[in-house]
Amino acid sequence: MKKYPSYLNLSKKELKFRGQKLFKILENCEICPRKCHVNRLKDERGVCQLGALPVVSSFHPHFGEESPLIGKAGSGTIFFTSCNLACVYCQNYEISQLRIGSEVSFEKLAEMMITLQNKGCHNINLVTPTPQVPQIIKSLALAVEKGLKIPLVYNTSSYDSLKVLKLLDGIVDIYLPDARYSDNKTAQKYSKVLNYFEVMKATLKEMYRQVGDLVVNENGIAIQGLIVRHLVLPNGLASSEKTFEFIAKEISKETLLNIMDQYYPSYRAFHYPELSRRITNEEYREAIKFAKKAGLKRLYRE
Repeated sequence: MKKYPSYLNLSKKELKFRGQKLFKILENCEICPRKCHVNRLKDERGVCQLGALPVVSSFHPHFGEESPLIGKAGSGTIFFTSCNLACVYCQNYEISQLRIGSEVSFEKLAEMMITLQNKGCHNINLVTPTPQVPQIIKSLALAVEKGLKIPLVYNTSSYDSLKVLKLLDGIVDIYLPDARYSDNKTAQKYSKVLNYFEVMKATLKEMYRQVGDLVVNENGIAIQGLIVRHLVLPNGLASSEKTFEFIAKEISKETLLNIMDQYYPSYRAFHYPELSRRITNEEYREAIKFAKKAGLKRLYRE
């Protein structure tokens, strides 16, 4: 009989092997699609400015996520420092781009996971994990030895490496990716990345292959599956209609989709007139219509 969460089905040897393969990628870093080709194990720094150890901003039970993640006790959120996107409107820019946080040991990161579990959290929510996947998996192996037994949430911008994601198969039970843009020029202008739409599509397909549509338990708590977030931007800059058509046609019409209306100008957004205001009610309603028109059946509501 299979154990839950999925990573409990892997032997210590297998978890260690996955971690070793991931750390090998850091020697000529291709941990994300930016492919900086620096040796992070020798303290060479690429775009993310991270080295070999985990860097964490904060960790605590979080109640601002989707209800299947927070339940009554909250999502056990670990905010990792740095991001491989550089969004000019980032609302967490102090963490993602100013890189405010502290370098911690693998043992300390494992202890954070156990502390969140002991607080009753329903999951370990890894926020912006992409540049630090090797460090997370090495720490996970230590946490499992200490008794960790709640699922992992991989909370990402979707600018992820397929090679890395495949090494997470059987480890992550809940994927929480953004579907941020469906226009590459827009992604390059506002988030400083190339080929975002192609990367995001491949990322979501691999995540769905691993975990499928979202499944919840009798208490409405997520146990496995995919939740997609889409932040509506002013002036149609997120290209919502094309994004939803992709999800409906190439992922699943049963995808739980959270269409988010909380955009507000932050960080450097005021340097871009088209981003310098909140979205209107009409823009949000239009995004909802696009999702329904595409045939998506599970639109998240609070």
